[in-house]
Amino acid sequence: MKQTSPIISFITICYNGLNDTCELIESLRTTIHSVSYEIIVVDNASRQDEARMIQERYPFVRTLRSEKNLGFAGGNNLGIQIAQGQYLFLINNDTYLLEDGLPALIERLESSPRIGAVSPKIRFAFPPQNIQFAGYTKLSPYTMRNKALGMGCPDDATFSTPRPSAYLHGAALMLKREVIWKAGLMPEIYFLYYEELDWCTSMTRAGYQLWYEPRCTVFHKESQSTGRQSPLRAFYMMRNRMLYAWRNLSGMKRCLSIVYQMLVVAPKDSLRFALKGQPKLAGAVWRGVKDFWTLC
Repeated sequence: MKQTSPIISFITICYNGLNDTCELIESLRTTIHSVSYEIIVVDNASRQDEARMIQERYPFVRTLRSEKNLGFAGGNNLGIQIAQGQYLFLINNDTYLLEDGLPALIERLESSPRIGAVSPKIRFAFPPQNIQFAGYTKLSPYTMRNKALGMGCPDDATFSTPRPSAYLHGAALMLKREVIWKAGLMPEIYFLYYEELDWCTSMTRAGYQLWYEPRCTVFHKESQSTGRQSPLRAFYMMRNRMLYAWRNLSGMKRCLSIVYQMLVVAPKDSLRFALKGQPKLAGAVWRGVKDFWTLC
């Protein structure tokens, strides 16, 4: 593994996830042999100095520690700014690879100057290891919802065809370095959730296509750090749906989308949580609405 002139820079964020991060590093070290690469780990203010611990265990890994939690985008942006690779591969620390599919991702990116970024097939790490991501449809301009193609489906030939995707998945996303120059860094205002969708929107506005490439597979443990249902997730999902609409829509579409989120989605979600005996989640929804108005 050459570190002097890497083809790919793997960038991952570590937040109180030392074991997951080490498992990712091990999977990359034992699996990737087709290209030179570097691994960059950004410790996003973990309770322990996980950057130091990883550096001691894996001297070939480049580590950074932020004393402040900069969120998903902020942490990735730190890594991007020191990355030396021709391609930047943003990958969650709670993922791993079993096969070297990197040549397929590079081939897809180089198949057209218009293709700026690509995501592999993503499967859930736990049995039955069904598909999590095989492409995204476009967001509805009013509900701010879309569909993850293949979600929950068995990994069969149905999702084995490369295709353009409206957005890419933040758990595993590889892009050409030049895309950063034209589309900018990942927007840090979101902190958690929706930032990769906003970033993908910036890429497409800059003239790039986004693709799903199934010849590479990444396995994802899914929400190991925040929890599948948590007040943190409920807060940021509510706030950031509205924030995405504010930043990326205009005119009547923007107004209708925000009104829909406030008058339909927030009441429905908070009531659903309350009926399930989860008042903290219900309150987090309305805190998200309130916080949105402090940002716009």
